[in-house]
Parts: sequence; structure tokens; C-alpha cells
Amino acid sequence: MLKKSENPPLLSPSVQSLEELAGPWWVAHTRARFEKAFAWGLLKRGIGYFLPMVERVTMSGGRKRRGLMPLFSSYVFFCGAEQDRHAALATNRLCQVILVADQARLVSELAMIEAALRRQAPLDPYPFAVTGRRCRIAGGPFMGLEGTVVDRAKPARLVLEVSILGRGAVLEIDADLLEPID
Repeated sequence: MLKKSENPPLLSPSVQSLEELAGPWWVAHTRARFEKAFAWGLLKRGIGYFLPMVERVTMSGGRKRRGLMPLFSSYVFFCGAEQDRHAALATNRLCQVILVADQARLVSELAMIEAALRRQAPLDPYPFAVTGRRCRIAGGPFMGLEGTVVDRAKPARLVLEVSILGRGAVLEIDADLLEPID
């Protein structure tokens, strides 16, 4: 596990938000545990990317170690033209590049994950197979984020989905702050 200072940034440093990146988005399915190395490769090539990471504590040799781990293991999102896709494939760190049919939906879903991470939300990976109602957070620091409620107990659990991966991240929030989306 890398030290925090040795990790790539979550987002290309040339932009403040992933919504500023221009061009089509691609989903890179990396070889096992190559997400960070792939992100460093994109950074060196000047290709915009988003690698959502969360802090994890692991035990090793009887010691607690803190590090950043990808929220979606083996996946990195990148933005660019066809030549950028070819450059990404040339890194020899990918299994495949997934074409994104609904660009606007992916950017919207990733923007919600990015907003939660910027506000230091404690996110956990969550499988996509959820049933429940779509809701929006009506107040507080996470206002405007949307997801599917999977548990209304105190605190409620809201899944921020990335549908193209069939995965999401769970955010715990006070159920009183949720409003249904029609």
C-alpha cells in the first residue's frame, strides 16, 4: 500500500471538477491492482481521468496502516479523443476499454461520487443490485446528491450509483434530509 503522498490525485490536476474535462468518457478496466499505476500513466500523457479513492485501514505485521484504495477496484474513468484511448491501451495496464453509450449519465453519476469524496464522506463500495426509491439529499453538506435508498434506519443508507459498472458507493445520511425524486 502506498503512502498517501505517493498516490496519484483523484482527478487530473489541470481541472477543478471532472465536469470540466472535454471529450468522450471511457471506462478503463485495468489489470488487477493497476489502477494507480494507470492513473500515473494518464497523468504523464496529459489525459484527463477520475480515480475515486477512499481511505482504508489495514493490519500488516501487527501494525495499522492507512492508505488510499480505489473505490471501484480495477476501474479508472478517463476522458479524451480516440488517440487518447489508444495511448491508454498502450500503457499495457488494461484488460479493456469500455465504450460509454450514455455520456451525460456517466458524468452525472461520477460528479456525485466526486462531490461526496470532496466533502470527505465515508464511502464504502456497494453492489448495484439494489431496490428502493431514488432520493435527493435536501440539506446539509451533501445537498443535491442523488441515489437509491437501501435502508431508512438511523442513519439512512443512500447508494450513489455508477450504472455502467453495476456498482455504487454507500453514503450514510440522516433520513430526514432525504426527499424523493419523482
